[in-house]
Amino acid sequence: MGALDGRVALITGAGRGLGREHALLFARQGAKVVVNDLGGDTGGTGADATPAQQVVDEITAAGGEAVVNGDDVADTEGATRMVDQAVEAFGRLDVLVNNAGILRDRMLVNMSADEWDVVVRVHLRGHFLPLAAAARHWRERSKAGEALAASVINTTSTSGLFSNVGQANYGAAKSGIATLTEIAQKELGRYGVRCNAIAPAARTRLTLQTPGVGERMAERAKEAAFDRDDPANVAPFVAYLATEGCPIKGKTFFVYGNRVHLIKPWSFEDVIETTGRWEVEELAEAAAKWGAVEWDQGLPMGD
Repeated sequence: MGALDGRVALITGAGRGLGREHALLFARQGAKVVVNDLGGDTGGTGADATPAQQVVDEITAAGGEAVVNGDDVADTEGATRMVDQAVEAFGRLDVLVNNAGILRDRMLVNMSADEWDVVVRVHLRGHFLPLAAAARHWRERSKAGEALAASVINTTSTSGLFSNVGQANYGAAKSGIATLTEIAQKELGRYGVRCNAIAPAARTRLTLQTPGVGERMAERAKEAAFDRDDPANVAPFVAYLATEGCPIKGKTFFVYGNRVHLIKPWSFEDVIETTGRWEVEELAEAAAKWGAVEWDQGLPMGD
């Protein structure tokens, strides 16, 4: 018996990297999987169904059930087709894992509008459209009287939650995805849908583009018995969030190696107050202390 027996999952960007590991584990745990991947390069150019087909072939060879979908996650009709394909192939959709992504890193002063737009399109729009299509499917089933236990797992990033130089487009989109997750939970919970997000850290085509990252990951792999950067390490927590009985909703997690960290969302830290409306001179005296406030945002990547 698998933890996902009978569940039907749509996983975007599942031809390589994290998405591939999600799809393979989901299938081993008994899920029927729609493997979506446009098959472009890391910058979002081109299309190739081969990676998605290879994942499907691997799943079916092991006795699982899966189908290929090559639609663009940021295309309205394509996002709808993904959900429709799950229903046509397997009768319904239970789980959506939004994972597809690209990179166009550039410092702000050099970033073009096109580099901004294409990254925000794939990540933020590419999360919204499949989520909206799945939400319509679940709303219809809920209104028809069905008790649902649907699950959405979105993919944010530490670049969005904690910021990273050279990734204004990517970070802004990923921060938006975290907020989208919280709002989706508030809106879709009434239909029996749980929405969560992960910020994964792993060795993928995207992370290896960052100068020096590949070398550091290779060194870590040599020095330790457990390869913390293996993308397969992230999949078990995603699978758990996708299980029918998982009680977690509206949360964001940092998932790296053998660790899962619950991330606290935006919260109030301090306050200043006056009688009536502030004067600028008063604020200069009362608020200046915040200039010295710093937060330790060091990521827990070490031992």
